[in-house]
Amino acid sequence: METPVTAFLLVKTTPEWLALTPQERAEAFATQVVPAIEAKTTGVRSRFYDTEFYSARVTDVWVWEADDHDAYQLLIDALRETPFWDRYFEVVDLLVGTENGYARTYGLDPLATIAT
Repeated sequence: METPVTAFLLVKTTPEWLALTPQERAEAFATQVVPAIEAKTTGVRSRFYDTEFYSARVTDVWVWEADDHDAYQLLIDALRETPFWDRYFEVVDLLVGTENGYARTYGLDPLATIAT
């Protein structure tokens, strides 16, 4: 099995997105973005974080987990073909990694923050 891929998609809302009502935003996302993703790839999951309270440069962070690099590539290709990419949101940065990659490379137990 390939190593899962995690991508942190840092975005900033555009005036076009903000001009939509919350209901219109939800509808646009459900009808224009989600179907494109579902048609192009499988094995991807996401979480969405609002950050505009703390950053003027990045308003949201969309965290994607993909089962492998192929699923991730298909996801990005799908997103680029929707209004999400550069119409509703400006893609500020894209940070991609694999969880605990160093541990696998060196045969070590993963180091992690432990919550008590």
